[in-house]
Amino acid sequence: MQTITVLGAGYVGVTSAVLFAHAGYKVYLIEPMEKRLEIIKTGKSFFYEAGVDELLSSAIEDGRLVPTNDYSLCIPESDVVFSCVGTPDNPDGSSNLSFVFASAGQTAEHAKEGLIFVQKSTVPVGTGEKVEEVFDSADKDISYVSNPEFLREGTAISDTLYFDRVVAGGANKSSVESVLDVYRQLESKRDDIAKIAGIKTLSQKGQYIATSRNSAELVKVASNAFLALKITFANSIAKLADAADADINEVMNAVGADPRIGRAFLNAGRGYGGGCFPKDVSGLISSGLSYGVDLNIMQEAQNENNSMPGYIIEKLNHEFDGGLVNKRVAVLGLAFKSGTSDVRKSPGVAMANILSERGATVTAYDPKANEEASEDLNDDIRVCESTDEAISVADAVIVATDWPEFLDYSFENYAKSATVFVDAMNRFSPADIKAAGLKYIGVGRS
Repeated sequence: MQTITVLGAGYVGVTSAVLFAHAGYKVYLIEPMEKRLEIIKTGKSFFYEAGVDELLSSAIEDGRLVPTNDYSLCIPESDVVFSCVGTPDNPDGSSNLSFVFASAGQTAEHAKEGLIFVQKSTVPVGTGEKVEEVFDSADKDISYVSNPEFLREGTAISDTLYFDRVVAGGANKSSVESVLDVYRQLESKRDDIAKIAGIKTLSQKGQYIATSRNSAELVKVASNAFLALKITFANSIAKLADAADADINEVMNAVGADPRIGRAFLNAGRGYGGGCFPKDVSGLISSGLSYGVDLNIMQEAQNENNSMPGYIIEKLNHEFDGGLVNKRVAVLGLAFKSGTSDVRKSPGVAMANILSERGATVTAYDPKANEEASEDLNDDIRVCESTDEAISVADAVIVATDWPEFLDYSFENYAKSATVFVDAMNRFSPADIKAAGLKYIGVGRS
């Protein structure tokens, strides 16, 4: 196997393409959006992700990676096609699969016999069966393999190189093994790739897991749904901790010490966001309904998560006897998490907009996501170029994303203008904030 085509130059597509190229494959990267394609051709990604630009520029420079928008250029010589196209939400919460089927159709039009088509972007269980119908109607010998991604934005390169598991599922066992072999070759070169990307090498040994097609499709959404449930559980208990004068961090540290439960993702705060958890939860709910299964627990998780930005703003409102009208509030952190410029479903953006709608004067700043967030913020919110500028005249400061820049910033500087400090991710010491002369507001840390 020598040639791979990756469909879609989003987070998953770009990460996969640059890593496969550095693993020794000839890789084509198809992106139909002209603006994105032109940026990528310069050796730069259109989003921020540690290590990607270093790998992208070198792979394009030596010809191992070829960005294009032409299926006829690359599909005929490809042995494997990885579909990483977008699967956005429909208004009802179901997954919009139009890009999946369109790309499968174009692939079938140009594919040589024996091609392996790998669905990597997240799709509802049962999608593979419908994609196989597209291939059957084209009368082409194309194998379908589901290979869900588990990378996290901000650590995408490391997560792919030093994986905990690679899952591949399909009816053709030989094709499944061929896909797993791609990752075995990537694993054999991962330390060298990590050095080029400038990320830490690890000794982790992951698992290769072969499953049926439908099981593989269900693995990804089930994994994310469970993690979303852990966050939701922590936030539910945090609300009780606020009412009962307990500290949610102390509670979850002790709960997570139980090895049957574990501490990971039991973090109370402003809720989850991004392009995976919200979409996967709503997609799982919709998928369940399509099979006649009511996933009520996931519906409650979705509702609870959506309530958290408003819950935090209401706590801030309580501190101002006259309400939020004309209060000056700085929101620090617009990306949905640190380490990325992604603002999809960002709790920081949601809190800024709620404040604006409640009559506050809002400034906002993010080290990497200002440009992307501007489209989603209300027009009266001023986006600043630094922490200093954002908080210069603030009555209150909200740290909504745990960028190191905010965690390491001087508490005394936070207190130069503000009187209230909102720790929306429970990352600060209440004692330190109070010692600086600020009123501390956390989530479940009464």
